[in-house]
Amino acid sequence: MRHRILASVGMPLIVAGLLAAAPAAAQVAAAAQVPAAKAAAAKKWRTPWGDPDLQGSWSNTNIAPLERPAKWAGREFMTEQERAEEEKKRARSEGGSFYDSSWTDGRTSLIYDPPDGRMPAPTPEGKKRQAALKAAFDRARNNGPYDGPEDMEIRTRCIIRDALPRIPATYGNSYEIVQSPGSVAIYHEAIHETRVIPIDRPIDRRPHLNAGVRQWFGDPRGHWEGDTLVVETTNFNDETAFQGSTKNLLLVERWRRAAADRIDYTFTVSDPETWTKPWSASIPWHSAGQLFEYACHEDNIDMYGILTGARADDKKAAEAAKKGTK
Repeated sequence: MRHRILASVGMPLIVAGLLAAAPAAAQVAAAAQVPAAKAAAAKKWRTPWGDPDLQGSWSNTNIAPLERPAKWAGREFMTEQERAEEEKKRARSEGGSFYDSSWTDGRTSLIYDPPDGRMPAPTPEGKKRQAALKAAFDRARNNGPYDGPEDMEIRTRCIIRDALPRIPATYGNSYEIVQSPGSVAIYHEAIHETRVIPIDRPIDRRPHLNAGVRQWFGDPRGHWEGDTLVVETTNFNDETAFQGSTKNLLLVERWRRAAADRIDYTFTVSDPETWTKPWSASIPWHSAGQLFEYACHEDNIDMYGILTGARADDKKAAEAAKKGTK
């Protein structure tokens, strides 16, 4: 009987112990599943030849400004209320268009380094260049003079949409990424530009082109760092100034698949002739729908009209001057 009493007392203790141990065991099991889940997700986003898979249609539309406004000084992220208000402003400014203005991670600026969300101070020469670039842009947008195509900005000439790296605009923010063994191609819906980036293994890094060879999109060299595509671009030409940079700009970009519908994208620009130190920005890319044809004012008809009108104005001015001398 004594043994039965002990047994009857012991069983609840054993059951209680098992119940107490169950949550701990469940936690251990759940913790073990976390890296396994990450590994499974990483394996899921792989190409048939084993590289991280970034392929698909993407958009970098974002409501955050490049530099942090004074009203958000010292704050990296907006509140939910501020974010909703900014989205409403964006929708109103676009006239209720179909461009999605809600794709944002709530940052108060795209720039995250320096921590104040502002560009570093420009060098004296950089400041002059930035002022000259703004003046040229204003002339191009406000009746010239249009002595030739070169007086107009590169997007009006339908050469490329904008300089690299790409900052979200009101529209034209859609991209298609296609991969093959040894290369990644990034196709931009606007003006149908395609960057073809060679991918090297760490032991097979190829040098950049000779400094005398300059290109609209520079000379890119890519490699994988874990699941992140890292692309270093040099050899820009004199016409692709980014925020007043020189042709010696060094651009380092990073793409990492963060989810089925998101890529984390960051870039760092370095140009000692323009800024006193490098700076970096973060722009999430989100999955987008089908890309469509982008006709850059139908075979440059606008260019023809602008230059024809400018020549007509020149003729009128010459005739008026001639009459004034008589």
